[in-house]
Amino acid sequence: GGFKPGPVLHPFQRAATEHIMPSRSRSRDSRRSRSPSKKDGKGTELAIRKDSRKRSASGSPAKYSESDAPEKVKKPEDYGVDSMKITDDDAAFILGKGGKTKSKISRVAGAEMELHERDLVLEIRGSARQRRLATKYAKCVMAQRVGPVHLKDEDKSDKDCTLLDIPQEAVGFVTGRMGNFLRSTEDEWCVIMFFIGVDGNNRNREKESEKLAIFGERRGRRGAELKMMSAAETKVPGFFTDKITTATDDDDGDWATETQVFKSDELSYALGKQGATRRKLQEASGCIIQYVGSTCFYCGTREERQRAKDYMGWLFAQLEGPVSVATDGRDDCTTVEVPSDCVGYITGSRRAAMSQMEAEWGVLMFFTDADMNRRSGGSEKLTIWGPMRARRGAELKVMSSVETKAPGFFTKGLKEETFDGKGFGTDRMLLKDEDLSYSLGKGGSTRTKLATASECILQYVGNWVFMAGSRRQRRRCKEYLVWLLQQRRGTVTVSDVAGRDDVTEMHIPRECVGWVTGNRGTELRKVEQETGTFCFMALDRNGDERLLIVGSDSGGRAGDSGRAKAEKLVNDLVQERMHSNRGGYGGGGGGGGGGS
Repeated sequence: GGFKPGPVLHPFQRAATEHIMPSRSRSRDSRRSRSPSKKDGKGTELAIRKDSRKRSASGSPAKYSESDAPEKVKKPEDYGVDSMKITDDDAAFILGKGGKTKSKISRVAGAEMELHERDLVLEIRGSARQRRLATKYAKCVMAQRVGPVHLKDEDKSDKDCTLLDIPQEAVGFVTGRMGNFLRSTEDEWCVIMFFIGVDGNNRNREKESEKLAIFGERRGRRGAELKMMSAAETKVPGFFTDKITTATDDDDGDWATETQVFKSDELSYALGKQGATRRKLQEASGCIIQYVGSTCFYCGTREERQRAKDYMGWLFAQLEGPVSVATDGRDDCTTVEVPSDCVGYITGSRRAAMSQMEAEWGVLMFFTDADMNRRSGGSEKLTIWGPMRARRGAELKVMSSVETKAPGFFTKGLKEETFDGKGFGTDRMLLKDEDLSYSLGKGGSTRTKLATASECILQYVGNWVFMAGSRRQRRRCKEYLVWLLQQRRGTVTVSDVAGRDDVTEMHIPRECVGWVTGNRGTELRKVEQETGTFCFMALDRNGDERLLIVGSDSGGRAGDSGRAKAEKLVNDLVQERMHSNRGGYGGGGGGGGGGS
């Protein structure tokens, strides 16, 4: 994405943009492309979206470094398209509120789905297995409309189903009001669940239990199963714990389940407020952790289960005092030296600040007494446990907080740096005070926006910007930051976005620009917040202004997230302006800036 750098750009910022070459775009649905003369049924000009895959002015595709090219997702050899004719009532059921049901089926099956409402045809794309699963799930959803779902033997042959007995008196409890508990569990674990009639009979109160079918991948099914067991056990104590079994059909020698029985006071501590402690241990270890009654279930690979048990042991050891843990040789730990007079600031009242960081990044954090230097002016060792990316995010958050309290502790003697290796790495650059404030935004909202759009960890330590992620993520983050800072100096020029797979280009009718951006960019900020994108008005090489929607998430065919959703929201604003008699806002070229 070439652009004209302003005369006051930081040297590092200019260098960052000179070597950033646009990457080849992924394929898009051609039906979404719009010609410049696009009009609605009333002849009103609508916002126009240009495909960023256009060829460059020279007529050649945009070039990029081979090592930085986006990985092409190869379609399976048995990729194909299936079509299913459905009724009007079934179409509404398949679509669901806001398209959520269709998106859920697509996500769980791994297939692409498109509902042609005018023709009442459901189109399914993917491998033979993906299409088969999506068809099966769609038929189950449609069957719910007229009665209980019944499974045939062939429906269970894909090894994508877990059947769980739920006690009759707990069925309503685990379902939740209007099915909310089942739906939230489906979203959490990426599964689809139905109560089924395996014997062909309708539900009746004489049966001791109901069969709950859970469809999805192994990990998701097991997580949802244990959550349902936990809820049912609350309503009917002993239903599962009186006959505990850890063996499942999915066990393969490495993947398995282990249990541990807690006392009532231990269970409360291991659960935490609203389950926060359980969740952080689960995310940090990568192991499914769930409490069914007073029994803790650990489910995952052998390595994941061992980490979870280690973390649980250290959690309880903290009740006795500072914990001493040997970190040598472990690949799941990062240590940070924290000045002794900053420890209380990092921990917070009743550990609130540290708990917030743990929840944000999915890590376990605690100070260790090993090699502590508690004398005045010394430091203490903070250990951070979890996956590498999460640990780095939490580490940078700690560094940022410490630097606020003890300026120079981490930044003294720092130099700008770009990580040249492959894989995960960290770049850093220095910002001026006024640029720092603008790029941080109110309550850190602008920093968060850029991090989300680029999928890169972005943190400010003093006046230093740290960007952590893959090479592509860090490159995008630098570009987005440069574009952002150009806004506070005047008009942004991004001359060409040809070949990029992270930009959607929209030409907004001149009379709608102020309405779309809103006063001081408020409308665009709402779009950004809802879609995880970065939106701003920019000039092209011909000096024509258009809206750029920037972000790593394209939104896919469903268009329910990312740039595709942002495009829909912007088009809604344009149509609203065109079809109303109200006057527009004044001044609009701004966009996603951050200084206010």
